Amino acid sequence: MTEQEIDSRAIGWTWFAAVMMWLIGAFHAIAGMVGIFTDEFYPDVPDYLFRFNSEVWGWTHLVTGFVVFFAGAAILSGQLWARILAVIMVSLSILEAFVWLPTYPIWSVIIIAVGALVIWALTIHGHDIESLSTD
Repeated sequence: MTEQEIDSRAIGWTWFAAVMMWLIGAFHAIAGMVGIFTDEFYPDVPDYLFRFNSEVWGWTHLVTGFVVFFAGAAILSGQLWARILAVIMVSLSILEAFVWLPTYPIWSVIIIAVGALVIWALTIHGHDIESLSTD
C-alpha cells in the first residue's frame, strides 16, 4: 500500500464527514421548520426535564442545522479552524439529539451514531485534506 493510497482514503473519509454534515444539517433544518410551522407535530413527553414546545425545538434545530451544514462545507477548505468548528458543532448536534431522544428515539440514535463517525473521521483523517488545498 503506497502513501498515495492512504492519503486518498483519508481524503475520502473527510469528504464523507462533509457530506454527512450537509445531510445532518439539512435534516436538522427540516425538523426545525416543521417545529416552527406545525405546533402539534412533535409529541409531548410528560415529566421530562427538557420539555419544550414545538417552536423552541424548531428554532433549536433550525439554527443547529444551518451551522452544521456550513461547518461541513468549511472543512473542505482544509483549514484547522474549520475542523475544530465542525467537531464542536457535530458534538452539539449529538447532545441535541440526546436531549431529543424521548421525542424521537430512532432518529436521535441515527444522528448520534453518524455524528460519532463524523467526529472520528475529522479527528483521525481531517488533516489530510490540507494537502489538496495547498497544492
